Amino acid sequence: MNSHDVEPDPPLSAEQLKIVEALSGEQIAEIDNALLANCIKRWRKVAAVVGFTMTDQLMDAFPGVPDIFYAGRVRRLIDKGSLEASGNLNYMRYSEVRLRQDSSD
Repeated sequence: MNSHDVEPDPPLSAEQLKIVEALSGEQIAEIDNALLANCIKRWRKVAAVVGFTMTDQLMDAFPGVPDIFYAGRVRRLIDKGSLEASGNLNYMRYSEVRLRQDSSD
């Protein structure tokens, strides 16, 4: 087992923080919308949602933005009530999200 399996997701480095601080509100909204587009009504690993979003949709648009930032945006979407979560969100490989279920579902 490597250390990534037992250590929580690290905080952003100083270099990474500079990159994400340069993002505009519109760019962050684009990232959030792409994350939501990669979520479904069934549970999906946060790491998968982040990976799909980064590689399938936004790699060229936001080069250098780290997966840790995307995982942080997933947590914000949970806090806003857009997503539901299961597991420990400090470990994107060991947590899952899904689109918020309506009471009528």
